[in-house]
Amino acid sequence: MVTVNLKSFAVFASVMVLGACATTDIKPSAVMNLPPSERFASFSRFEVKRIQLAPTYSLDEANREATGIIQNHLDVRLNTAVNEWNETGKNAVNSRVLSIEPRIEQIKYLSVGARLGTGALSGSSAVIMRVRYVDTATGKVVAEPEFFQRAAAMGGAWSFGATDKDMLKRIADLVSDYTVKNYSAAVGGPTGAPQELVQ
Repeated sequence: MVTVNLKSFAVFASVMVLGACATTDIKPSAVMNLPPSERFASFSRFEVKRIQLAPTYSLDEANREATGIIQNHLDVRLNTAVNEWNETGKNAVNSRVLSIEPRIEQIKYLSVGARLGTGALSGSSAVIMRVRYVDTATGKVVAEPEFFQRAAAMGGAWSFGATDKDMLKRIADLVSDYTVKNYSAAVGGPTGAPQELVQ
């Protein structure tokens, strides 16, 4: 009986180790984003576009689900600030418009169902978003920061997918924070990536 239990434990431990080693090829390129070429308060009106998902990843249902979750978080955080700025600038002599265009460049999202089915063996979740801030009158790109978040394989397994879903909120927060912090002054901001993962 003891032998069987030891074998079972050995198999379980092996699965956990393999899962912990299962990573994703999605890698960030920087730890910090450069400041925009000018502060966002130079504009009097702001348009926030819907998140675009790169075609390579759009065929996966889980990735489409993840895009919707990120969009919901952005609608709450970012649109609240943008609505205030638009109200402030509605009577401004300056009629410049800044278009905010978020795009998911790369993503691997493991849904709750995937975590329940394969646990850590599915590997880690990760997402890279790039946001273009464009002067609509000239087409000039004022800023194009990158944002990265990751949910480790083991964390996703033990939390039954909760850390995978939390990753989506965190990246929406990074985008919102960058936008808000660069409104009054052009200061840049973090990508969300740790140095050890940067290519």
